[in-house]
Amino acid sequence: MAASIQDILENESIQASAPCRVDMGGTLDISSFYYPLAYLGPCTVNIAVNLQTAVRLSPHQEGYVRISSRGFESAEYRLDELPFAHPMGLMFAVAAYYRIDGIHIQIDSASPPQSALGGSSVAAVAMIGAYQKLFAKMGKQALPKDQIALLAHAIEQSIAGVPCGLQDQLAAVYGGVHAWSWESRAGRPVYEQKPLVPAATHSLLDKSLLLAYCGIPHVSKDINSRWVNGFLAGHTRREWVEIAGCTREFAGAIENLDYDAAVYWMNRETDIRCQLTPDVLDETGARLVAAARETGCGARFCGAGGGGCLWAIGTPDNIQALRGKWSDILDAVPDGRLLDASIDADGLM
Repeated sequence: MAASIQDILENESIQASAPCRVDMGGTLDISSFYYPLAYLGPCTVNIAVNLQTAVRLSPHQEGYVRISSRGFESAEYRLDELPFAHPMGLMFAVAAYYRIDGIHIQIDSASPPQSALGGSSVAAVAMIGAYQKLFAKMGKQALPKDQIALLAHAIEQSIAGVPCGLQDQLAAVYGGVHAWSWESRAGRPVYEQKPLVPAATHSLLDKSLLLAYCGIPHVSKDINSRWVNGFLAGHTRREWVEIAGCTREFAGAIENLDYDAAVYWMNRETDIRCQLTPDVLDETGARLVAAARETGCGARFCGAGGGGCLWAIGTPDNIQALRGKWSDILDAVPDGRLLDASIDADGLM
């Protein structure tokens, strides 16, 4: 088997890519939340954006796995010594699952490192997609899309040390604009997929979105762990009940392209999260949110916040006005910038 894999990789590199996402209602995709809140029918909304993470497989020294990724120092280890407690531990964990040595895994992401756009989860999805393409070259049956998302999530949760949600993997696999409802009944799929905006209408929604990088990377574990611990202790249930309601209403607003309602529910959800964890917005993030509200737009941190990216929604005219205000704010922030992002309809390719 190893020889045939090497022959394939010597003749051609194998590549797959997947998109990042912006989101509303994240954390509700963690089972610690959606089981106790099952009576509310919790959902998470995400929009896949065309900031692609590409993974390429090429040949390397026999017995070793090498991973290279922008923003990280390249590393290689013997197959049976792959470290999971490593800055690229998730990638090594995926490589360990597939147990193919003599391989160089090159990861190229269009999003800034640790941008809170789901980058590591997206890279895992793209990496699994690349392995599936390699297996297809060998005549093996490929995994269906839903299994790729579930496998990527399972591997990540197995090494993360904290509960992990599923929305990043689903957006990466399926692309588009979706509400994901989290299923709590035994014997049922863990999620239900609801497209909110058809691909033919993506160009309309594109004009009502804005995405910015705040200039500093985010670290989600601390904020996520405080959200989880507060919920499990019973101290913040009322807030999360309201967050679930905000997200359902936001999903309906997006489906109807009702920007006024989307702005209201996004801003309300952001306010609740800021009450729970004030540091979910850094100084730059707080200024961007304030500017969005002054312009009649909604604004929210991506993922678990604490740095990384923010995104905004509003009417096309308001978003155009906000573009100038955000650009002025970010001009004074080292590495801060607007990101050129539009909806990705394709998902994993």
